[in-house]
Amino acid sequence: MSTAVAAAGTDAAAPSNKKTRFALVGAGSRAEMYVQAIMGAHADVAELVAIGDVNPGRTGYYTALAGGLGADHGNPAPAPSSFDPAELTDFIRDNGIDRVIVTSPDFTHADYIVEALNAGADVVVEKPLTIDAEGCRRITEAIEATGRNVVVTFNYRYSPRNSALKEIIQSGAIGKVTSIDFSWMLDTVHGADYFRRWHREKKNSGGLLIHKASHHFDLVNWWLNDSPARVYASGGLRFYGAENAADRGLGERPARGTLDGVSDPFALDMREDDKLAALYLANEKFDGYIRDQDVFSAGITIEDNMALTVDYDGGPTLSYSLNAHSPWEGYRVAVNGTEGRAELEVVERAAVHDSNDKKNVLDPSATPVDEEDAVRRNGERLVVQRHWEAAREVEIVNGEGGHGGGDVLLLADLFNGPGEDPLGRPSGYMDGLRAVSVGIAGNDSLVTGLPVSIPSLGLGAELSRHTDNNKEG
Repeated sequence: MSTAVAAAGTDAAAPSNKKTRFALVGAGSRAEMYVQAIMGAHADVAELVAIGDVNPGRTGYYTALAGGLGADHGNPAPAPSSFDPAELTDFIRDNGIDRVIVTSPDFTHADYIVEALNAGADVVVEKPLTIDAEGCRRITEAIEATGRNVVVTFNYRYSPRNSALKEIIQSGAIGKVTSIDFSWMLDTVHGADYFRRWHREKKNSGGLLIHKASHHFDLVNWWLNDSPARVYASGGLRFYGAENAADRGLGERPARGTLDGVSDPFALDMREDDKLAALYLANEKFDGYIRDQDVFSAGITIEDNMALTVDYDGGPTLSYSLNAHSPWEGYRVAVNGTEGRAELEVVERAAVHDSNDKKNVLDPSATPVDEEDAVRRNGERLVVQRHWEAAREVEIVNGEGGHGGGDVLLLADLFNGPGEDPLGRPSGYMDGLRAVSVGIAGNDSLVTGLPVSIPSLGLGAELSRHTDNNKEG
């Protein structure tokens, strides 16, 4: 699976510049944000030395993209690789790698993080940190042994609407928080996509409580400046999958969206998307990975409906739900406090009108909103109401780019170093650990039917912290 790697056009033993030297592991869709940033906007401070993936076609796609960008911004093209964890150590040491960016499938995160830390590099990892307690313990041990740094990229913190809610809570406007109601809806475009890909097997992704909801749990942890302590979960696979299709009489299903040519609202035809076709369809011959499996086929082991109750060290209780087959996409948050209530509603896609509509991008939150697309969305609204006062709406000011401009702010912190931030948006290893702890405990609770204490998971670190920002206003 692995091949020997050499950095292209560089003196490995003695780097000739002072740029931070990066290696990127995982050449899926999420890798593009980092390639664009290093080879473009942040080319003055960063250098992408190599891109690695088990699929040489996907590696080639991004090395070609990086080469074109590098020509415009003075960065040499990165070397392609098919890293496995065992070869990563030698590459880091031989090529003076400062930081490794991990965007590989979730079940591989712990292996790459531990190997990179032990080799002497820091790590930037896409959420989730890892998918299970054993992975958490291994990462914790490596951090403690090496003293290296791990950053988990929670870009939702940087989204202006979520930052605005943090400001309200932190200001004490609604007093001490007592409870939060948080509902997240994934629609039949974006939500369905998790049931086509490798995410559909819990052994790969930890399920949506890990892969998707770690973003949401991190938001709550950050909003409250608190740590989760106990989780009770309920849920199951109730819409997607072969058994549910049979129960609803859907009849014979196409094996996949791309090859059968069957008109189906749940089929993804990758031939209609240049990037998906180039990244995945053209490269199936290398590893056999099928990106467009039928969402009603057999073999799905993750849930599509989930509900959790989470108790926090500081006293608040979170009621959380996630639905992956909603007709609209977005979320609703209500924060109750001793002096009032704050409500945030976000509609990222108001409706899925036509399965063949090219405007139905897979992930609407990551896509900048143009004027035409804005008609399809109902937007966002943050309302604060103190006891015995009229409600008031809080203005939300968005920037350019994905997640309301949040991605741009996150990348600036990653590559230039975080500055003073009264909201504490930059996130580290402990934030990643607290976020996945809720999903890990939730998965255990789904199996046992019982509440699960997070300290009992033995994640290798003490997660509890004092809450300084969640006080009476």
